[in-house]
Amino acid sequence: MSDAAYLAWPFFDDLHRELVPQLEAWATENVSATEYADVDAGCRSLVQALGRDGWLRYAVPCAFGGALENIDARAICLVRETLARHNALADFAFAMQGLGSVPLVLAGAPEIQRRYLPRVCAGTAIAAFALSELDAGSDVAAVTTTAHRDGDDYVLDGTKTWISNAGIADFYVVFARTGNEPGSRGLGAFVVDAAAPGLELGRRIESLAPHPLGALRLRSCRVPAVQRLGAEGDGFKLAMRSLDVFRTSVAAAALGLARRALDEALERATGRTMFGGVLADFQLTQVALAKMATGIDASALLTYRAAWLRDVAGQNATREAAMAKATATETAQRIIDRTVQLFGALGVMRGTIAERLYREIRALRIYEGATEVQHLIVAKQTLARFREGRA
Repeated sequence: MSDAAYLAWPFFDDLHRELVPQLEAWATENVSATEYADVDAGCRSLVQALGRDGWLRYAVPCAFGGALENIDARAICLVRETLARHNALADFAFAMQGLGSVPLVLAGAPEIQRRYLPRVCAGTAIAAFALSELDAGSDVAAVTTTAHRDGDDYVLDGTKTWISNAGIADFYVVFARTGNEPGSRGLGAFVVDAAAPGLELGRRIESLAPHPLGALRLRSCRVPAVQRLGAEGDGFKLAMRSLDVFRTSVAAAALGLARRALDEALERATGRTMFGGVLADFQLTQVALAKMATGIDASALLTYRAAWLRDVAGQNATREAAMAKATATETAQRIIDRTVQLFGALGVMRGTIAERLYREIRALRIYEGATEVQHLIVAKQTLARFREGRA
């Protein structure tokens, strides 16, 4: 287990401090040494295992089988950090159960919540979040998928892409344009069952770190109006509220990858003999290790501050979540790159831990808002605070 001294920080309660060693033991036994030749089957089995053994209880409130009364960002971050350090696909499986169901928690009608959330918690239904399109990734307001009212239904038409869990999900939260209002004001959100007529799986997308990823086509796809989440024009706000929770947890996943990289780098540096000593004897190596450790602590402080502000202070932590996500993912990329360098030729050999981490970190700097978008969010809110202070 990596250095867990950070659990003594005041951001956490006793339940958080107890959660980590319990999950650490479970992950060591169940997912650490597991490779998945078939990522779809692997993801399904991971969701089932996470549900069976109670870890998905942190993705939903207790009213639907969850562990806590409300969604707790700190618990979600700790679960993601721990799982990511052991197995990135396990982290992915957990994260998508949460991201794909939190819109239902925030805005679903009671019957919709009762129909889906207990199954998400049990791991018997796989969730997905279908927001992105070919020209609407970071720019959510550019969504072109439409949803028009037809009696008791909505009819959805359009194409979604880069959708995680595409092809294995039991339901998708789909964001679509419900009216003629421009930009973000005209979006709605809908729960669409995988078996809904008119919903088709598009092309499969292969990525550096394989996971279920693909496109969806909606062709006159009929969805009962009761499965709309919130009001017609609330889709953008709902997407942003959902991402505010899980954007911080992306930073936590990056932390998990970075901690694993530091562990591997320390093992390598202290065990690799060179020029009559070990790699760790060289000052250049020591400087690299110092920068890794410092970067991890800085990222962790930003990440758990953002989660604490949401959970305890009850503040809108959009700015702080953006700071955490940008800093943790970029820092983890540098740490993992340095680890590869310390491993030398072994670091680029397919199948080694360093090489695997190198592939796994790259996407985190892009999804749920690329680093550049996070910087724009931080700048916009920082300028707004400054101007308000001068008013």
